Amino acid sequence: HPTRVCGCCGALRPRYKRLVDNIFPEDPEDGLVKVNMEKLTFYALSAPEKLDRIGAYLSERLSRDVARHRYGYVCIAMEALDQLLMACHCQSINLFVESFLTMVRKLLEADKPNLQILGTNSFVKFANIEEDTASYHRSYDFFVSRFSEMCHSSYEDPDVRTKIRMAGIRGLQGVVRKTVRDELQANIWERQHMDKIVPSLLFNLQDPTDSGSPGCEKESPAELTERCFRELLGRAAYGNIKNAIKPVLMHLDNHSLWEGKSFAVRCFKIIMYSIQSQHSHLVIQQLLGHLDANSKSSATVRAGIVEVLSEAAVIEASGSVGPTVLEVFNTLLKQLRLSVDYELTGSCDPYCNNTTTTDQERQLQEAVIKTIGSFANTLPIYQRAEVMLFIMGKIPVPGIYPALGSPIAGFEGSRMIQVMLLKSLLQVTERYESSNMLAALPSSFLEPLLSFTLMEDPEIRLLVLSILISLIDRHQNTHKFTFLRSVILSDISVLKLKMDKCSRQDNLFMKKHGQRLYRHIFLTCSEENSGRSHYQALYTLLALLSVELANEEVVVDLIRLALALQDLALANDERLSLYNRCAVHALSAAYLSLISQLTTVPAFCQHIQEVIELRQKEVPYLLPEDIFIENPRVPESLERVEGEVLFQQFQIAEVLGGSGYNIEILNTPFTPQITDEDRLSKRKSIGDTISLQMDMDPRYSPEREQVDLDSVNGEEQEREKRRLVVERFQTAPFEEIAAHCGAKSSLLQSKLDQIFELTIRPPPSPSGSASQGQTPTRSVPVYEMKFPDLCVY
Repeated sequence: HPTRVCGCCGALRPRYKRLVDNIFPEDPEDGLVKVNMEKLTFYALSAPEKLDRIGAYLSERLSRDVARHRYGYVCIAMEALDQLLMACHCQSINLFVESFLTMVRKLLEADKPNLQILGTNSFVKFANIEEDTASYHRSYDFFVSRFSEMCHSSYEDPDVRTKIRMAGIRGLQGVVRKTVRDELQANIWERQHMDKIVPSLLFNLQDPTDSGSPGCEKESPAELTERCFRELLGRAAYGNIKNAIKPVLMHLDNHSLWEGKSFAVRCFKIIMYSIQSQHSHLVIQQLLGHLDANSKSSATVRAGIVEVLSEAAVIEASGSVGPTVLEVFNTLLKQLRLSVDYELTGSCDPYCNNTTTTDQERQLQEAVIKTIGSFANTLPIYQRAEVMLFIMGKIPVPGIYPALGSPIAGFEGSRMIQVMLLKSLLQVTERYESSNMLAALPSSFLEPLLSFTLMEDPEIRLLVLSILISLIDRHQNTHKFTFLRSVILSDISVLKLKMDKCSRQDNLFMKKHGQRLYRHIFLTCSEENSGRSHYQALYTLLALLSVELANEEVVVDLIRLALALQDLALANDERLSLYNRCAVHALSAAYLSLISQLTTVPAFCQHIQEVIELRQKEVPYLLPEDIFIENPRVPESLERVEGEVLFQQFQIAEVLGGSGYNIEILNTPFTPQITDEDRLSKRKSIGDTISLQMDMDPRYSPEREQVDLDSVNGEEQEREKRRLVVERFQTAPFEEIAAHCGAKSSLLQSKLDQIFELTIRPPPSPSGSASQGQTPTRSVPVYEMKFPDLCVY
């Protein structure tokens, strides 16, 4: 062996060098001399102060062997270094480690893949060692850079390339393990390191050339990468989450991976399931911020981020929701508003000529609405109620449309926003279950919701009915009424409806809101553009009210409402088409059939059944079977609808009264009244809203009174006055309108002055009365009196 020294010079060499030399055989293929390695290890343990010299000498030999391409001896030297590391954990090991890392570095810098892999394997063994003392000065910057570079290897031979990449992944895993255990070590979570580690892992996680396990490897690069990525995220503390997630977002941006969705979703599923659950809301915040930052990106990119957010939010709900709940919904609703603007203008960013299409924006809107629902359904009941109120507060108030995004959007944009927010609200309510209807439908939510049932847009009205159905149905009976919407059953026992006795809270709810619900149901039926879906939804709503919230008083109210609907269909109202009138008749018949069987009053059931059977023979177009179908069989006229084919109010009242029901209200005609709130809901423009406000001015309109629907003349007068006021505001010059408003203010101020004068009394005179002949002094208001300092506390 060239290093052996003959003669007396060999005896003069230090013992540790002789022990090191003896572990190398003459033929490197024979491998490490185990007996001599045991001697070297025993010496190192006996004289730990020599450990750094042993390391330095081994390093010197290895460097020389690398330079001379004696790779067999290189492997032996690294094996010796590994064994010494595993055996020695004394305080002086730090200096030995420096020599060891220097050797690993030399191997990683070599061009030979085998040496790179050899160095990596040694580093991984070192990373698994728990050192007794921490190092304050050790740097791993080179190893992070080199292992990251190996992860992106483009070596020609695919098998060798795979081995190099897997070595790089294991190396990064080793760096993470070595550094996160000790706070005094290099901070691997710094952005400069994360920006190298995370993209390297993601590159191998998505590598399409990954075809399985080459050679003797048990794992593919993608499988090993996922394990390493999970370990990295699992070790992340609260303050490190941001630096770990940001490179993921940047990688997905740079490689256009949001649009495919599948890889981005996979990445964030790994992230959400790997990090500590109490930190998951930080990931949601990062995604929300990234969605905001990409507000002007293409619709496919935004839809991809929303899809990821949807998956992540569902997982996050099982951990810590924290303050991100309303932040999630606020960001998503903002994206809906922006999408409407982009759809109507055809551009995401006019300055960059970033165009978009209706189809792309519609896909994004569907993704946002789906995300709102999926996230809301994971929240506890009390938070879902807050979310419902939050979304309701974002919907443009009927009649007063705030500026939403682009001014080009206008009325159509506001209508689209209303539709999409109501769809979002429906998603939230679909799985909402509350035993207390007063809590589920508070006035602050129910009143604005019902105002939308009077909107001219039929889609909006149908969405509101669906939301009400979703909230009222607490026993999943809705699907059982689907068949009944087109067919009348003579025996509803086959439906096996789930019913509970009404609670005190339910009774209070109907006492407080029942009349409002009846009125809106009636007015919705009288809308000229209501279709089959509307009448079927109204039937379901009436049926659910009967099953979920009906006591004897409510039952009588609902029967009264059904008879009023029959009267509505009989009235020769020009607003209702022939189909609408037939549909209202069919709705009334279907509901009376149901409620009669629920009340179990035999005479009531008999009367309803007789009328239905007669209709089937003579006027089938007044029943659901002929009307609530795809091609309804509508007659030429409804002149023959009279007598026995109609449900008789006096007969129903008689049989119910005989069964103990209080029929006093049943004998009172149902005349729903349109309030100012309802008239406001019918408006579509700000000008119309102003006209309504002007109706309240006693100088320009009669005193406000609620107008009966049957009072045609009163309605005509009201409509003409409103038209005149609108015309005045549309044609009068601005100065005239301003003068009018100023006059109103002056009139109010003068009235207030008169009231103040009447309430102020003159100060009492010392003699008890003013002297005769003297002019009484002007009274001084209390707020103008000057009090001595002694009187002021």
